[in-house]
Amino acid sequence: MSGAQAYDPYNPFSDDAARELNNESPTPFAEQTNKDASRSKLQDLQNTLDDTTGMMRDNIEAINQRGEVLEDIDNRAYSLQNNATLFNKSANQVRKDMWKKNIKLKLCVAAIVIVILVVIIVPIVVHFT
Repeated sequence: MSGAQAYDPYNPFSDDAARELNNESPTPFAEQTNKDASRSKLQDLQNTLDDTTGMMRDNIEAINQRGEVLEDIDNRAYSLQNNATLFNKSANQVRKDMWKKNIKLKLCVAAIVIVILVVIIVPIVVHFT
């Protein structure tokens, strides 16, 4: 086996190319096994490519679904922000209305106290004068 070459992972030549360089002709059985091996490698490569393509399609579909979910969340956030702004405005309006009612109530109580004091004090002053 003087024409046999040692395995070299950095050798860019295949066994067929090495035989051509050494002017060796492959045997028909070796040629058939090489074709079968090539077909098998090609089929394995095709299967791997099909699997990878399927994974990529699944990933793209997942990205599209996530984009739809993110868009829905964005719409909900926008709606929630608008509702929060409206709530803030209405809460401020209610606070102002309640402050006005509180002031009116305090003025009414003060007026009633003044009227009661006047009703009590005026007869006493008139009686002693």
